[in-house]
Amino acid sequence: MSEKIFGSAKELHEGKYLLIDDIPCRIASIDKSKTGKHGSAKLRIVAIGIFDGQKKNLLTTADSDVEIPIIERKNAQVMSVSGTTAQVMEQTNYEVFEMQIPPEMQGQIEAGKEVEIMEAMGRRVIVRIR
Repeated sequence: MSEKIFGSAKELHEGKYLLIDDIPCRIASIDKSKTGKHGSAKLRIVAIGIFDGQKKNLLTTADSDVEIPIIERKNAQVMSVSGTTAQVMEQTNYEVFEMQIPPEMQGQIEAGKEVEIMEAMGRRVIVRIR
């Protein structure tokens, strides 16, 4: 399965996802400049990395193609918690793996609870507690 697809930059909206420097990011804002005498409109895209929370910038033309990550959202059950690591079991195929607990969720995740996981580009992150 491919981990990314290509789409047109002019079809992007705030809240959608794209790849900047091979990092899946959620779009925070898009500024469009007017078309010039010799070219197309420019887009200034500010996005936040979904795994590291870092701010990324992309300057591109509206006509250009951009890479869009294929993101899957899955439900998982927390099996155990050890410090800042949780052992979770995916509910579709019963795969068990360990994940880092995001700093804002530490102390809230405990064994037996369900969490929502976002998976893209071979990496996973806990998004929210169900």
